[in-house]
Amino acid sequence: MHEVGFLMQAFVFLAAAVIAVPIAARLGLGSVLGYLCAGAVIGPFALGLIGQDIEEVMHFAEFGVVMMLFLVGLELDPSLLWRMRMPIVGMGGLQVVLTTAAITAIAWQFTYSWQHALIIGMVLSLSSTAIVLQTLNEKGLMKNESGQSAFAVLLFQDIAVIPMLALLPLLAVTEVGTFSDKHLLPGWQSALLVLGVVVGIVVVGRWLSRSVFRIIAQTRLREMFTATALLLVVGIAVLMEQVGLSPALGTFVAGVVLANSEYRHELEAEVEPFKGLLLALFFISVGASIDFALLAAEPLVIMAMVGALVLVKMVILLVLGKVFGLTSRSNAIFTFSLAQGGEFAFVLFSYASAQDVLPQTIIQPLTLVVALSMALTPLLFVINERLVLPRLGVKSQAGSRPLDALEKAEGKAILVGFGRFGQIVGRLLRMNGFEITVLEHDAQQVDLVRSFGHKVYYGDAARMDLLETAGIDEVDLLVLAIDDHARMLKTIHQVKRHHPQIKILARAAGRREAAELIHAGADHIERETFDSALSMGRKALSLMGFRAYQAQRAAQLFKHHDKKSLYALSEVIEDDKKYITVAKQHATDLEKVLRSDDQANTDLDDRGWDSGS
Repeated sequence: MHEVGFLMQAFVFLAAAVIAVPIAARLGLGSVLGYLCAGAVIGPFALGLIGQDIEEVMHFAEFGVVMMLFLVGLELDPSLLWRMRMPIVGMGGLQVVLTTAAITAIAWQFTYSWQHALIIGMVLSLSSTAIVLQTLNEKGLMKNESGQSAFAVLLFQDIAVIPMLALLPLLAVTEVGTFSDKHLLPGWQSALLVLGVVVGIVVVGRWLSRSVFRIIAQTRLREMFTATALLLVVGIAVLMEQVGLSPALGTFVAGVVLANSEYRHELEAEVEPFKGLLLALFFISVGASIDFALLAAEPLVIMAMVGALVLVKMVILLVLGKVFGLTSRSNAIFTFSLAQGGEFAFVLFSYASAQDVLPQTIIQPLTLVVALSMALTPLLFVINERLVLPRLGVKSQAGSRPLDALEKAEGKAILVGFGRFGQIVGRLLRMNGFEITVLEHDAQQVDLVRSFGHKVYYGDAARMDLLETAGIDEVDLLVLAIDDHARMLKTIHQVKRHHPQIKILARAAGRREAAELIHAGADHIERETFDSALSMGRKALSLMGFRAYQAQRAAQLFKHHDKKSLYALSEVIEDDKKYITVAKQHATDLEKVLRSDDQANTDLDDRGWDSGS
């Protein structure tokens, strides 16, 4: 019976998702709202199709958040953190501090102690990483100014959970003796336990993980790597639960530890499908957890609390966006995207209950408020797109579009990106008799170039399964002509790991990006403005008095030594100090080479290069 019950419950979850999500997507509401509505309908407080054990389902579904935080941690390499240090620490830190202070001040008017008010302020200052990132990705906003700002704030919030977990036991209003009934530690010991486990994951992860993954990679069995990746995530989650801490916190730290690992992109590719499925289950569970009985008992109070939470956060976010110089459009998206409670609220409220620092009379209504605010997030996006952005003179983003059905590679090359850069490469190859398969991630660009008769597929080349469907194992060359540096790095890592024989030609925006692409495994690099800048420099030398051959030779020497320098820089790209040192040394060497070459050729009869001679 238990097996039948499990299968029936799984069927109900899948059926609800299959019915609700396409409807929500058709209405332009996004998949997240579809999942939430599906959960609310089938939940124990509505139709009751999944019974009363929603807490058990939620506990399982939280692994979606666990895996999502692991993947977020994998993205946090030191160079990215350093580039985003101002929005992360400045914008993210101010958001948490100001929101905590504002909500604490309001909560203190309705609670008996400042400790309770501070806990409520901290918990409600967090936003939903799962919903916001999912929605921003669906709408293609992650690489925009608004998406990067939202990501920075969410990143700081996720990191802030660590000190919050450590601080919660110290805010206990009950006597220390009450902990003995539940075999829990006193506040200061519990705080030390949090920090100790986090430090342990960092220390062990640094010296053990690479050896283990190297051994697994040598087996060349993809399913073993998948199993090992899942073992790592689930193992850390179990460890954190055993010591009474958040599994999501542990896997987030583990992701950060592995961010510089050579297996980072492989881990990301293996965990991603499980994350998507479990996140869908998590959203359905959040919808099912909405207590309509409590909402019906005190509808005005609950809705007033939801409205107050959203309003307070929106005001603070709007001011921060102005202070940090976001455009009106970016600030609107930034403000509307983060004005909700987060999934970590469930974790923190559960931990606060276990530690006896917050009574159930406070936790139950606030949990409902967080769930409702999360359910409102997709609607806030719709309000912003249809009411706010048009008033700012901005057209809303096009909705998400399903990937095209790919055929096997038609020739010996796959071209990724068919914008102004990729079109030149693609047309040159096709006009010279080479059949190529073209992938483009911008839906509007796909429609545009198809109207001119070009055969282009809509798809994300960062997905290894999509590249394999396109026939990556049958081609000799992969050309990356997109302007998304992070996606190119991810694609190069994955292709070189699974198909090292394929030559990769990649487009780079600048010098550092080119060095990073070479370090990742690209065989050839073309900087998008290098040749045109070199041509202008050659013309400038001519106008300053250089003979044509002098200018041409100087430009060629510069190009040769710059390429040599680029490969040297790629070897030290992960060390900023060494990178700067090597760059300065090569610049000095190049100047010496150019001057000595000019002196050595002063008597050369090169007048044939000059026009009119």
